[in-house]
Amino acid sequence: MTFETFKNLIPKIKKMSIPGESSHFIMAPEIRKRALDTIKISEQYPRNAAVMMLCYPKNEETHIALILRPVYEGVHSGQIALPGGKVETFDDTYQTAALRETWEEIGITKEKIEVIKKLTKVYVPPSNFWVHPFLGISKGVLDFILQEEEVAKVIEVPLKELLNEKNVTSKKLSTSYAANIEVPSFQLGGYTVWGATAMMLSELKVFLKEAMDV
Repeated sequence: MTFETFKNLIPKIKKMSIPGESSHFIMAPEIRKRALDTIKISEQYPRNAAVMMLCYPKNEETHIALILRPVYEGVHSGQIALPGGKVETFDDTYQTAALRETWEEIGITKEKIEVIKKLTKVYVPPSNFWVHPFLGISKGVLDFILQEEEVAKVIEVPLKELLNEKNVTSKKLSTSYAANIEVPSFQLGGYTVWGATAMMLSELKVFLKEAMDV
């Protein structure tokens, strides 16, 4: 998708209703679906996090920035994610947190990002977080500055890869909470993207395809 095409979709996107949880379930592992059927999230007292789906131009094509987490002792070690993190007490809104974390993790200031839409929150059982995603656009070429303790690499993915059905697959993976499980995933930028990140990207994919059809 060219960046000009993406920019032209923005007025439609701002007016449209978001697809919601049904779009998440397309890419939700069965183990996650079963977990959500058996727990009451409110009784878990989850924390909140916010992430940014940042779209921007590169070689006239629309790209989205993903990050590779470093290997560490934690449930999301070495995984692909969206820039973002925990909502702090000094963040007045989830959007504020998403913008702050994007600046901290990949060096893109809030002045360079126009937030277009808040998408549907996702509950992440292993870390007990509600994750609130935002769709943002930056209209200039970006130079990333990595917070090395949080980000091993920025993965610049052409948006057309996300929209390509050939990049949807299923993989057997071992995670921090289960071994050798089958999970739906995207193949993006040479990486396997699954779990909560894939679920949020699934909503973005459905949303964009609906916008293009309007």
